[in-house]
Amino acid sequence: MGSKQKTRKTSRKKEKFHSLGELFGDFKISEGEGYITQEFQDYGYRLALELDDLKHKSLYIKMAKQEDRALLERARSFVIDVQAKNKGALFMWKMKQMKEERRKKNSSEEGESKTQEENKNTLF
Repeated sequence: MGSKQKTRKTSRKKEKFHSLGELFGDFKISEGEGYITQEFQDYGYRLALELDDLKHKSLYIKMAKQEDRALLERARSFVIDVQAKNKGALFMWKMKQMKEERRKKNSSEEGESKTQEENKNTLF
């Protein structure tokens, strides 16, 4: 007697690979107001979330793009360590304070280098 082999048909559909654009194309900010496409946008948005200040998220995104990341991180760390009620205001205050310190330091260094150059010029 002949043996019949049962053939099983697999009904698997071949799934194609998706591009990153397709995978993350629907990634929106929770309020549905826009898309995050750049790293600084992501950083600014996460900073706004961490500071509980989504009302001013565009400000944090702008700061993430234009300001020195080290300053932003230092101010963020300061606010998180303090456990303030109004984290956004404290963050902005700390940023202002650190910028002023940097400005004073840079201007004093420039003043010292100018006086050194003037002293060299008078000697020769």
